[in-house]
Amino acid sequence: MNALSSGDLIMALLISIIPIIIFSLLLGNFLYKRRLKKNKQANEDKARLIIKEAELQSETIKKDRILEAKEKFLKMKQEFEEDSNRKKNQIISNEQKIKQREGQLSKELETLKRKEADIDEERQSLAHQHELVKKRKEELDKFNAQKVAILEGISKLTADQARDQLIESLKEEAQTRASSYIKDIMEEAKLSATKEARKIVVETIQRTATEHAVENCVSIFNIESDDIKGKVIGREGRNIRALEAATGVEIIVDDTPEAIIISGFDPVRREIARLSLHRLVQDGRIHPARIEEIVSKTTKNIEDEIVEIGERTVIDLGIHGLHPELVKMVGRMRYRSSYGQNLLQHSREVANLCAIMAAELGLNVKQAKRAGLLHDIGKVWPEELEKPHAIVGMELAQKHKEHPVICNAIGAHHDEIEMTSILSPIVQACDAISGARPGARREVMEQYIKRLKELESVGLSFEGVEKCYAIQAGRELRVIVDAEKATDERASQLSFDISQKIEKDMQYPGQIKVTVIREMRSVAYAK
Repeated sequence: MNALSSGDLIMALLISIIPIIIFSLLLGNFLYKRRLKKNKQANEDKARLIIKEAELQSETIKKDRILEAKEKFLKMKQEFEEDSNRKKNQIISNEQKIKQREGQLSKELETLKRKEADIDEERQSLAHQHELVKKRKEELDKFNAQKVAILEGISKLTADQARDQLIESLKEEAQTRASSYIKDIMEEAKLSATKEARKIVVETIQRTATEHAVENCVSIFNIESDDIKGKVIGREGRNIRALEAATGVEIIVDDTPEAIIISGFDPVRREIARLSLHRLVQDGRIHPARIEEIVSKTTKNIEDEIVEIGERTVIDLGIHGLHPELVKMVGRMRYRSSYGQNLLQHSREVANLCAIMAAELGLNVKQAKRAGLLHDIGKVWPEELEKPHAIVGMELAQKHKEHPVICNAIGAHHDEIEMTSILSPIVQACDAISGARPGARREVMEQYIKRLKELESVGLSFEGVEKCYAIQAGRELRVIVDAEKATDERASQLSFDISQKIEKDMQYPGQIKVTVIREMRSVAYAK
């Protein structure tokens, strides 16, 4: 019975809970629908608000666009009106100019009409005068005919015969007088021309007379003490050998106090060696690697100095517009000599001589000075050509757009080509004046330098040779070969081949020692 009571109690509880659950579900559903409806209403209100804001924003944008369009239209209208006004003013101005021109043309037309009327009057007057002259001429012809007839009757000769006799006698007399007169003028002209030419040449030489120092093949490097000689020589002579190999000159360290002698026929090499020694002695660090570094820097400095010398020379002479390559060649003249005479000094002197002569003769002074400076430019051309230096110089000048008169003066100063201007013989004469002065040149020096250059060219003609230096006054040829292109056996054979070619192709006193140097270097960097 208790069990039934419990079951009944559970059923009663279930029966009482079910309505509550149903009511809760219905209430929850009602509340959910109510909330959903409320959210929907809020979303609709929000959407309407967004639409309203969008409409307001679009209206604002529309108004802004309309305002911008109006402003742009007004601006375009203003620009159009300004352009129209400008064109209108220009048209008005042109109309005024046309009216003024029409007025001027009208005045000129009236003037022409008056002049035409005056010309017609003058033509009528001239026609009347012509008729009078014609009548007078007819009267004179009649009078002359009567006079001729009377003379023919007296002389028993016709007028043509008398005229011919008179012309013949006058012709013979005129020829005799003209011949005598021409002879006198020619003799006087020759005397005065010779005298004037001598005067110009003498005055030119006097005005440019300068001291002339003849160069030699030795430079002296002064040192403060003889202790430096040991550093220059180095351990077992390695420093002096490295310096000679790098510069191509002979370094003589003997008993001469406080001096080291640099011997070589090439002035550029001697200058590089002298400056390199100076820097090495100042630095104090003298060893083969440092020597090569200093020699390389000095060589670059010498190239820069060559350009500076060329620029300074053309500025001193007042020559403008010279091509940079020609300026560089002018600088190279400083380190070249012609028969022992410094080439730059010689060319400057020829330029001044040409300028003075051209001024005396009333010619172009600037062209004369330019031609005088460049006349020996072919001597410093680095490439060996089978042409005279005058022709090489002329071709260089033509290449760099120099005036044809200057080119002809350069090419003709040794008579290799025909002279086409008066400037050419002036350059030739001034070149002779500068070079023919006693002591200015030495033929032996030029032959000596030529022989050493030929000796070096023989060594450079072989394959694998990098550098070749003639030292010991031409008694030794030092050849440096590329270690990658020539083996030790090839270096030995090369010395023999070069000596045989020198014996076959050249004439020289005594004997020539051929030294072939092959050095292998491997370089790596630790990083």
